[in-house]
Amino acid sequence: MIVFCVFLVLCYDLVQAQFPRACVTDEAIKGRTCCPVWKDKSTCGSSSGRGECFNRIVPQMEPVPQFNDDRLDWPTYYFDQACKCSENYSGYDCGECKYGYFGEKCDRKITIVRKEIRELSLLERKRFFSYLALAKITKSQDFVILYTGDRLHKNTYRFVDAAIYDVFAWIHYYSIKPILMWGTFNDTTNYAHKGPAFPGWHRLGLLFLERQIQLMTGDENFALPYWDWRGEGNKCSICNDDFVGGNDEQGFLSPYSYFAFWKSMCSGYNYIDSYCLGADDFNQLERLHRKPGTNPHAPSLPTFEDVEETLKWKDFDTPPYNRKAQKSFRNALEGFINPKDGITPQVTMHNLIHDFLGGTMGESTISSNDPIFVLHHCFLDKIYEEWLHRHNATSDVYPKNDQPGQGPKECATPYFPCYSNEHLLHRAEAFGYKYSTYKGM
Repeated sequence: MIVFCVFLVLCYDLVQAQFPRACVTDEAIKGRTCCPVWKDKSTCGSSSGRGECFNRIVPQMEPVPQFNDDRLDWPTYYFDQACKCSENYSGYDCGECKYGYFGEKCDRKITIVRKEIRELSLLERKRFFSYLALAKITKSQDFVILYTGDRLHKNTYRFVDAAIYDVFAWIHYYSIKPILMWGTFNDTTNYAHKGPAFPGWHRLGLLFLERQIQLMTGDENFALPYWDWRGEGNKCSICNDDFVGGNDEQGFLSPYSYFAFWKSMCSGYNYIDSYCLGADDFNQLERLHRKPGTNPHAPSLPTFEDVEETLKWKDFDTPPYNRKAQKSFRNALEGFINPKDGITPQVTMHNLIHDFLGGTMGESTISSNDPIFVLHHCFLDKIYEEWLHRHNATSDVYPKNDQPGQGPKECATPYFPCYSNEHLLHRAEAFGYKYSTYKGM
């Protein structure tokens, strides 16, 4: 890996985030501008009508002086200007297309189908695993990630190259680190969990990985699969070497599995005051491990009934819009309340799968390193999509709330361009995909 020393931090009061590579140049940092030049030699592809460099592309938030976390009001903490893309163009430089669109002019709409992983043919399954393997070793040309041993001292911040899959894993890791408030760290909420942003934030993360693999391979029809874990009881039917890998008694994956020697980005140093410490030393990273069904507090997976009970709640989210929310679809889906009564605190649904699988998946900050994370969250997204259809929900149901970074107009952290949290309540076909029918849903 190549490490970039960010000496400009000392001069220009930058930086605590993941950035497009093009926006960590001296000029961009000094000018607080993320408006890269596209291949037509104009900023944001303006000469080709793709976009323009825009001041304050995110609606101005009310100042919240008690927060001094770098991720709040993303990305305007760092940049006064960024690209605002036109029509179906997208990307940090407007050089890509919106999700679901392809072609030089982004005028070709494709709707891909996400299938249950056991619906895939042997060839399709091997292609999926091969694409993941390629994403694990292919350096991202567009993004760099941040690491530091001390979030309180900016002169320790460094950028580092990372593989495409590791950038995806890092985005999740970065977004759920404890929030810095009044110089202290608070883990009662974060930017991707424990609030109304949860379903949409993870929808965007999956879209990001899916598109990065499409771009890497040139396969416009590639779609992430999902794992329907309903009714599996105390077994993980895909935890074998034909799918995501079996494991030994210590939890390490079988040497014959596709992911036997994968290592977890940002593992080994889960300190609240650090970001991805050790990211520049591959030898220090932990291997993937998994121990399905061995956690006595999570002896079995959610049931068909659990999913149906979750889907019945009509309110997307309810006050106080955190893990204490009652009769809330979001909180039931995330797994903080009993989905049947919507009130009793209980580890269920999303949270239960992480606890059941254990190992890397059981460590929230690094769980996205295990590819089963993708399969699990794709199924959660399918449940989310089912809820949107059953209740005819639109972005209007996204609630105003005071959870940091989870307001309806705020941008999902840390993505470029800005996707507001409420925008991610649009249905899947608006983003160019849909789900297969499997086991009756």
